[in-house]
Amino acid sequence: MRSPLVSVVVSTRNEEQSIQKCLESITNQSYPSKSIEIIVVDNFSTDRTVSIAKKYTSSIYLKGNERSTQRNYGIREKAKGKYALFLDADMRLSKHVIRSCVEKLEQKNEITSLYILEEIVGNSLWSKVRNFERSFFTATPIDAVRFFRRKDFIAIGGFDEKLRAFEDWDLTKRLKLLGQFSLVKEPLFHDETLFSFQTYIRKKISYDKDYSLYVTKWGRNDADIKKQLGLFYRSIGVFIENGKWKKIVSSPYYFLGICILRSILFLCIVESRLWRKL
Repeated sequence: MRSPLVSVVVSTRNEEQSIQKCLESITNQSYPSKSIEIIVVDNFSTDRTVSIAKKYTSSIYLKGNERSTQRNYGIREKAKGKYALFLDADMRLSKHVIRSCVEKLEQKNEITSLYILEEIVGNSLWSKVRNFERSFFTATPIDAVRFFRRKDFIAIGGFDEKLRAFEDWDLTKRLKLLGQFSLVKEPLFHDETLFSFQTYIRKKISYDKDYSLYVTKWGRNDADIKKQLGLFYRSIGVFIENGKWKKIVSSPYYFLGICILRSILFLCIVESRLWRKL
């Protein structure tokens, strides 16, 4: 009996530095290669992204200009799989991710979607701090599902293309209305070898500019939004719940790094908001 087809959709734009490792990690999965289709949706790259991607798949399409549009196009219009997984080009999969995801959903129909354990990799101190911070978010409201039945994705309308930020949280909230979530502990690696402090701050500020659309859609009193965007949970709650405070005790210097990073980010966002009001 043939394994169910899995569609892996990778959205790209000028990703020649990382796309090869991403696509190699998909082709090297322990899941049968004939049951994986790789779909690259490129936002009109001007570098070698597309030429590199052609070495791994013929399913390459040009679509812009937001990643939600790219992902919707890939999953809804081009994918044929029973299951779908979406990735960014700077991500790569450990060997057994897809196999573990399929097995979990095949065994339990009540589970609709899956979180995948994410680890941030990089040699800089800030990359290590970011990985420590990310470890607290797994399968919390701050996390987002990545693997699901394609029919469920289509049923809820896919990504909301009006949202330029928090679109993965929004998708997760709508998928949750269909059933339960679970976690796959085979890791997905998010490559931040080229981590730039300035780029990180700029990205977070750009997200902040669009948060009102997401809040308006669900309402400020929504339980998830209170945690996702609320000061207490983001600053304290997510780090101490379910005994996670023990990790802080064991790695206090990394936690200090989180505090420094967040303090700088907070000040930059406040300054940005003040400038927007002028």
